[in-house]
Amino acid sequence: MEKLRCANRCLGIEISGIRKLFEAAGPDSINMGLGQPDFDTPEHVKEGAIRAIREGKTGYTSNMGIPELREALVEKFSRENSLAYSPDQIIVTAGASEALHLIMHALVEPGDRVLLADPGFVSYGALAVLAGGVPEGVPLDSRLRIDVEAAKEKMDRARLFVLNSPGNPTGAVEPRESIRALVEYGDDRGVTIVSDEVYEHFIYGPKHWSAARFGEDVITVNAASKTYAMTGWRLGYLAGPKEYVEQCLKVHQYCQACATSISQYAALTAYTGPQECVRVMRQEYLYRRDYLYRELTRMGFSFPEPEGAFYMFVPMKRSLIGKILERGVVIVPGEAFGCLAPDYARMSYATSRKNLETAVERIQEALEA
Repeated sequence: MEKLRCANRCLGIEISGIRKLFEAAGPDSINMGLGQPDFDTPEHVKEGAIRAIREGKTGYTSNMGIPELREALVEKFSRENSLAYSPDQIIVTAGASEALHLIMHALVEPGDRVLLADPGFVSYGALAVLAGGVPEGVPLDSRLRIDVEAAKEKMDRARLFVLNSPGNPTGAVEPRESIRALVEYGDDRGVTIVSDEVYEHFIYGPKHWSAARFGEDVITVNAASKTYAMTGWRLGYLAGPKEYVEQCLKVHQYCQACATSISQYAALTAYTGPQECVRVMRQEYLYRRDYLYRELTRMGFSFPEPEGAFYMFVPMKRSLIGKILERGVVIVPGEAFGCLAPDYARMSYATSRKNLETAVERIQEALEA
């Protein structure tokens, strides 16, 4: 038989190291590796989905998403982000991941440079490669925030800059002056800012600033996944200039057609319903952050206290990471997030207080071994 052939753009990408660890975890393991809320989807959101099923809203929807949800997102952007979008500037997608995929394929030409934080979220670089682009890391400063001056040096002749605040894997929140500087500098040089804001509601102290407040050449990406504990519902969205949205829609039409109808109605309930569930989750994450940071610093680890999301990016040698994994605590080696963080590990505190207490005990044992 003739040798089977695959596209080089896929052959050059590794399966996500996070998923490998997650799937290899034993039954007694404590999973601090996967970035998924441990809360259940709020009951009123589930009821919104059940109601939609009973009413027979199970067919294809508009490619861009149901009008009611896009109107609700217009209100959300105005109320929470001080952004003025219209419904025809929003596409509802199958999670934020699809939104990023659409943007890469609609805006990136073969060979275009796509800038992203290093360390940064694993999907950005892979999606850039699949679109024919060339991902390029931008280093972080001592606070694990974007080094703005280093970013400016790389922005000439780049096509996109993917900005993620609060950040994954660091939990860092970019200050207003940094976001504004990046947007304005990019605007002057034809670099579109893609602002991934999926953790915007999980911030503990500082204020969240949407990049689109400081310039027009910005595409905002968000999702219901983290905010409403709806990761499995696969419901995200993008918003930006109409010219970009029109091209993203073409990709969306042929690779997805539309986001799942039931998930759209569930998200409509989430965005228009009571928001107390978000506050409860944020308060619990804050408690867990404080506990885990206190215990890790007590053990001698030194790193900036994360201000958002539900991650800690902890400096530690690969040998210690191995010992922690052997004791049944799943954490992700820093190398999964870029080439500039081999001696780090990401820990997610989106797990129960009891699990965190057990994990702390096992980490202490690994240190003493």
